Amino acid sequence: MINSKFGILILLGFGLIILGLATFTVNERELAIKLQVGEVVRSDYEPGIHLKIPFIQSVRKFPKRILTISDRPDRIFTAERLALQVDFFVKWRIIDSVKFYISTGGSQRLANDRLSEIIKNAIVTEFGKRSVQEAISVERAELIKDMLATASSAAQGLGVELIDVRVKQVEFPDDVRNSVYQQMREERARIAAERRAEGMEISEQKKSTADKERTIILADANKDSQIIRGEGDASAADIYATAYNQDPEFYAFYRSIDAYRNSLGRAGDIMVIDPNNEFFRYLNKSEVPE
Repeated sequence: MINSKFGILILLGFGLIILGLATFTVNERELAIKLQVGEVVRSDYEPGIHLKIPFIQSVRKFPKRILTISDRPDRIFTAERLALQVDFFVKWRIIDSVKFYISTGGSQRLANDRLSEIIKNAIVTEFGKRSVQEAISVERAELIKDMLATASSAAQGLGVELIDVRVKQVEFPDDVRNSVYQQMREERARIAAERRAEGMEISEQKKSTADKERTIILADANKDSQIIRGEGDASAADIYATAYNQDPEFYAFYRSIDAYRNSLGRAGDIMVIDPNNEFFRYLNKSEVPE
C-alpha cells in the first residue's frame, strides 16, 4: 500500500515536471517564438499558457516594451567641416520577433550595438548636409525628422521600429571651440560692417537727393523772382512811359527827386557838386514845374 502511494507520488511529480517542461506562459509585455532544432516554427503567440515539445522545442522571449539606447557623444562633421560632439538617445521596440531573432540571435545588446551604428550613420549623413547654425537651431526639427527617416529605413531588417531619435546635446570639441568662436566673431563683425556700409550708402543717397531737391527749389525760386522782378520792371517802365508821355517835365522832375533820395538819403554821404549843376536844377524854386 505504501509502495503504491509512493509510486503515485512519483508519477505525479514526474507528470508535473513534464507538464512544466511542455508548457510556457507569455504575458502582455512579451513577444515569444518557438524554436525546433534552431529554426523558428511559430511566433504568433497571444498572452497566456502554451504548449511545446520538451527537449525538442524551446522558447525565446523578447520584451514588447519601448527600449532606450543612450550612447556616448561622438564626433560629427558639418557641411563646413566643423567638428561637433553629438550626444543622442533612441527609443525603439521589437515589432517582428522572427526578424529580430534571425538578425541578432535574440541578443538585445547586439541589437543596441547595431542600432547605435545605424543612428550614428544617420547623424553623420544629416549633419553633413547642414551648417552649424542650421543643425543647432534653424532646422533642428527637420534634422530630427530626417535622421529618424534615414535610420528607420536601415533598421527595418532588424525587425524593430524606431519610435524617436533625439539629440540631447551638441557641443564643439575643446580643440575647435576657440577657433569656431573666433570665426563667429569675425562673421558678426563682417555683417556689422556691411550693415554700417549700407547705412552710410543710404544716408549719402538721401543727402544727395535732399541737396538736389534744394538746388531745384532755389533755382525755381530764383527763376520766379526774376520773372516777378522783370514783370515789376516792365510795369514800372510802362508807368514811367505813360507819365513821360502825359507830362515830360513832371516826369523829369519825379526822376530827379528819386535821384536825390537815392543819393542824399543815407547818413554819412558827402557830395561835392557845383550848385549850378544840372543835378540841382529842381532845387531852384524858379525852375520847379507847375
